Amino acid sequence: MLSLPIPTSYEFYAELTTAIHLARQAGDLLLDIHRQGPRRIETKNTAVDMLTEADTASQALILETLTTRFPDHSILAEEEGGDQQRSGRALWLVDPLDGTTNFASRFPVFAVSIALWVDGQPVLGVVQDVVRSRTYWTAAGQGAWMATPERLDESRLQTSQTRELNQSLLATGFPYVRATAKDNNLAEFNYLMPRVRGIRRAGAAALDQAWLADGRLDGYWEARLSPWDWAAGVLLMLEAGGVVTDYAGNPWRLGADQMVAANPYLHEKLLAAVQTARREAGF
Repeated sequence: MLSLPIPTSYEFYAELTTAIHLARQAGDLLLDIHRQGPRRIETKNTAVDMLTEADTASQALILETLTTRFPDHSILAEEEGGDQQRSGRALWLVDPLDGTTNFASRFPVFAVSIALWVDGQPVLGVVQDVVRSRTYWTAAGQGAWMATPERLDESRLQTSQTRELNQSLLATGFPYVRATAKDNNLAEFNYLMPRVRGIRRAGAAALDQAWLADGRLDGYWEARLSPWDWAAGVLLMLEAGGVVTDYAGNPWRLGADQMVAANPYLHEKLLAAVQTARREAGF
């Protein structure tokens, strides 16, 4: 049984320990396949939307335990067979391999993301940084944490203190439909790039959010992702003291397809910059 630096009376303690255990198990599985090199690579909706045998193997491992331990809970996972709707209040959101393109190219930035939302609110989230063996986990009202294989309370996360855009390091991503859609984040990227210290596009949104929570990034924005891409990371950022909204500045809600997140000093400035870029581009 995992021992966490939060009360065992936390309502979803069993679910949290299960999610941490599964994220680590799935991470080990992905790392084994990564070392061998993926044997099967397919595409889904577009040529850049990829699927490997690792995605399906990781999802199968996670869902087998979730459906057994929590049979009344609904599940929404990325790959085929991952939409399991039941009548309960609880919904698991699973990305079994965030960063499939990186994985398929042997670029060492990819993650496992598992979250539980109840009555439309996040109650726990886990992001496993597979290559670096770091587990980012959070529970509502209990803070956000980074764990190593040896310690589950290695460090409590806090967003950065950066106050100005021109001193900030940001992260973003581009949608799979970027070749055909006019609204493809290039306007926002081009507007922000000369106004900030740097922008990173690592290709794994869950890790972008975990690194923002850990103060390694100052801000993050992206659009056109799926709920499982954001479901764990949003609680990590909030519990670490960040501010997370949609592009209109409303508190982020599950199902929203736009996100702006940053430390509390920078969020308003990043949001205004994104809004200005979109307005000037005619969006």
